[in-house]
Amino acid sequence: MGRTKPNIIVTGTPGVGKSSHCELLAQATGLKHLSVNQVVKDKSCHDGYDDELKSWIVDEDKLLDEIEEDVKKGGYILDWHVCDIFPKSWIDLVVVLRADSTVLYDRLKSRNYPEKKLQENLDAEIMQVILEEAKESYDEEIVVELQSNNSDDIDSNVERISLWLEQWSQDHPDGI
Repeated sequence: MGRTKPNIIVTGTPGVGKSSHCELLAQATGLKHLSVNQVVKDKSCHDGYDDELKSWIVDEDKLLDEIEEDVKKGGYILDWHVCDIFPKSWIDLVVVLRADSTVLYDRLKSRNYPEKKLQENLDAEIMQVILEEAKESYDEEIVVELQSNNSDDIDSNVERISLWLEQWSQDHPDGI
């Protein structure tokens, strides 16, 4: 049996508002919010912890094995700063959130990011690293870039993605 609900990736540099978007989107649409970071921690899909960067060293194969059965059923919003590891066949929409560097700096600083990690993330945002990865990994027509500088942006983005979901359902009445 095919999927009757789409899978969406909400991705972007840490601090752009992925989790906020995903939580509101899950409430608005009934899709399930899957925090990939939480899966990495809860299911030990990692090879240890990087003390300098204050982050897990993710075992991507173990992670994909852990979530594959559920995600293949559809109806998930994948929340992670990486998008290119997920097979194309799992994904129907890739939302790349972007934030102005001054906004992003303030958000990361408030999280007490170490200076090295803060600078790496700012550089990645400025260089559009995640957007480019998304465009290289998925068909360009399913990759959407959205701004996420304030709560109005989040509300507008959730509404836009909800409308996309309604259209997807109309276009795929029997699933895929």
